[in-house]
Amino acid sequence: MTDERLTFKEMCAKFDVTPRTLRYYEYIELLSPIREGRSRFYTPREVARMVLILRGRRFGFSLEEIRQWLLLYEEKGTEEQNRAWVVMASDKLEDLAKQRQELDAAIDDLTQLRDSVQKGLSS
Repeated sequence: MTDERLTFKEMCAKFDVTPRTLRYYEYIELLSPIREGRSRFYTPREVARMVLILRGRRFGFSLEEIRQWLLLYEEKGTEEQNRAWVVMASDKLEDLAKQRQELDAAIDDLTQLRDSVQKGLSS
């Protein structure tokens, strides 16, 4: 193996993902490893894509949203991809802000209910 390629097992270990996950990402065309017989090898391009995939998942994007965004680079280049990213990030930030408000309201309600019930308990 050269220093520029990772094996399937090395890729799983590097990103702490299961073999099933890695195969699925390949199946839905998020990753395109080099195949030599039954072996798969991941180039720096695939490693970079995996970083972007996992970052996108952490931010709450669907795999299809990530796939479409990655496809933009191949079809239209970096600038168009970056424009799309700004729109996607703005939309996601709005969603996350709404979720935060809902969580804050749920936390407040639960805290009040807990405190109310706790006051009614005998010591």
